[in-house]
Amino acid sequence: MKRLKPRQMHILVRRHWNQSVMKALTFENYGKSPEIAITHVPIPAIKPDELLVEVHAAGLNPIDNIITTGVFKSVVKLQLPATMGSDLAGVVIQVGSAVTRFKAGDAVFASLFELRGGAIDEFAAVPEHAASLKPANLDFVQAASIPMVGLTSWQALNERADLQPGQKVFIPAGSGGIGTFAIQLAKHLGGKVATT
Repeated sequence: MKRLKPRQMHILVRRHWNQSVMKALTFENYGKSPEIAITHVPIPAIKPDELLVEVHAAGLNPIDNIITTGVFKSVVKLQLPATMGSDLAGVVIQVGSAVTRFKAGDAVFASLFELRGGAIDEFAAVPEHAASLKPANLDFVQAASIPMVGLTSWQALNERADLQPGQKVFIPAGSGGIGTFAIQLAKHLGGKVATT
């Protein structure tokens, strides 16, 4: 594979962005065997409070597969066909007129869960409130793995358990996605961690 120089990469992205369609992992219907395929869909138009992000990495969580069954369609309202995935990391290509925290060129990560599908595609429209700047010490793949597990860990330890410094906490499956994040968060909050 030929390596592109930065200028060539910029031109490649720009050319692609100027097109009207992109590739996305979509499903056509709900059910035990939904039709999942890589399809061509329109590049999303952003609203004033949104960012257009070129997706460099996307996380696929167990909940993403469950969503395709239709179990959560009363909670996560998607218009079919829908693009799969909710966790992503990438570079801001364009910002809406009301966006104040980001600019084109910023590296970000975000979760679209409960907002809309659409992380497993080439470009995503991301509400400003759903995005954060990507830490410089994380690559895009690492950053895309954070939103769902980070939110789940935060809700469990902080909002539900109200973990206080010095308290003991048991985290099962400590080597899994949520477990590894929850251990780090619990220690950060001052908890004494036991795990399996």
